Amino acid sequence: MDKILESLSIIEKKVLPYLEEKSISEICKKSNLDKVTVLRALEYLNNKKIIELETQKKRVVDVGVNGALYKKRGLPERRLLLLLDEKRIILLKEAEKESFLSPDEFKVSLGVLRGKALIEIKNGKIFLNASKKEISRKTLDEMFIESLPLEEEKLTPEQHFSLKSLSKRKDIIEIEERKKFLIKVTPLGKKVMNSKEVSKDLIEQITNELLKKEQNWKNKKFRRYDVSMPVPKVYGGKRHFVNQAIDYARKIWTEMGFQEMEGNFIQSSFWVFDALFTAQDHPVREMQDTFFLGVNGELPDKKLVSSVKLAHEKGVGGSKGWNYHWDEEEAKRMVLRPHTTALSAKTLSQLKKEDFPKKYFAVGKVFRNETVDWSHGFEFYQTEGIVVDPDLNFRNLLGYLREFYKKMGFSKVRFSPAYFPYTEPSVEVNVWHPERKVWLELGGAGIFRPEITVPLLGVNTPVLAWGLGFDRIITDYYNIKDLRELYKNDVTQLRKTKSWVKV
Repeated sequence: MDKILESLSIIEKKVLPYLEEKSISEICKKSNLDKVTVLRALEYLNNKKIIELETQKKRVVDVGVNGALYKKRGLPERRLLLLLDEKRIILLKEAEKESFLSPDEFKVSLGVLRGKALIEIKNGKIFLNASKKEISRKTLDEMFIESLPLEEEKLTPEQHFSLKSLSKRKDIIEIEERKKFLIKVTPLGKKVMNSKEVSKDLIEQITNELLKKEQNWKNKKFRRYDVSMPVPKVYGGKRHFVNQAIDYARKIWTEMGFQEMEGNFIQSSFWVFDALFTAQDHPVREMQDTFFLGVNGELPDKKLVSSVKLAHEKGVGGSKGWNYHWDEEEAKRMVLRPHTTALSAKTLSQLKKEDFPKKYFAVGKVFRNETVDWSHGFEFYQTEGIVVDPDLNFRNLLGYLREFYKKMGFSKVRFSPAYFPYTEPSVEVNVWHPERKVWLELGGAGIFRPEITVPLLGVNTPVLAWGLGFDRIITDYYNIKDLRELYKNDVTQLRKTKSWVKV
């Protein structure tokens, strides 16, 4: 028991003498502590087995904002009834004005009184049908309001009827869940309460003032602290888990020697489609896939535009092109970028032959005109990469992708032949999910076609390129089933979500 006595805090000592009081409010009053402090002290005493603290929950019916007003002044129908008792017959317009009721209160009052056959309305007038006895007698609703607050489970059938009736009206009744605390002092608690050692002063903490004078601390004891006691959870500040994952991907690419590409969400069709050798009549440009903004932008320098136009109309590097008339106005249309490859096209157009070799990456948001559901969104993240080097080949491309996914936590990576509009040869990237025992499709890759590299770079040189979906990696890591949870920003979820940790 000595250890327990030495562990009592100041608030516990203040509460101890009043543990046998009937209510928390009495303990607050006699200990001169607020309710929150008293409850905290009781929780501490409960953990030390000094008391047994039991919490009972009950639903209590009480008056709302309007209910409190009507409890003092009377229900609107009562006030209208008293007015009619003086007049017996009154015009509707005059009654609404003289009763000082709001339009809503007046309508409700008319409905209630007509429902009880106390009034009759004819030719724009209200006729009183009630007798003096009926007027003076309180209604069940009035008696119910006057009796509040009441526990819901103890209501009589008549009171339940009034509750149902009044609940249909605004802010008259409210039901709230309240807690009742039952305190039982244990045998150990009785010993502690009767002990003279309770009043003994113990040092709570070391302060500058305490150390200034020796008599403040010499031959005195410090209070014991139980480090095993439960404490409230503390949620420290941290970055959104999606941003943590993006930062980790950035770290991987930069460690592999890549530079980051950045650009605006809004791009011209020239960079999004034309520079990537996507025909102007290709279905991907249709409204159901792409967000067009209804405005036009500017094209880059004429030499680059002419080179892209030539690739589309007649072909370059041995190809035949698309054999159609390429329209500059179509290339000017502004869009929300549907992929980050537009950044790769812009970056390539700024390089010179003496700059080779170069490696670039991007992690950015892209937009598609999709119907939003658990597995689709109109915005998502993609990670993009290009490597410009005359000495590299297709095997080097596969090596970069294997290394990236290995660092992202996927040891098994599989490649399968695929078709993409602006790469040849092309592959689809799949990773093995060890828990679900399935291959996950995460993106595409390949080597840029000459119709892209020749207009943008001026030479036909190998450019390794990939565009990989990033949201599926995030949802897998955090075991998220619904893509919408990535951007819902539920504070409770964000607090509980683990930090991104990969090796």
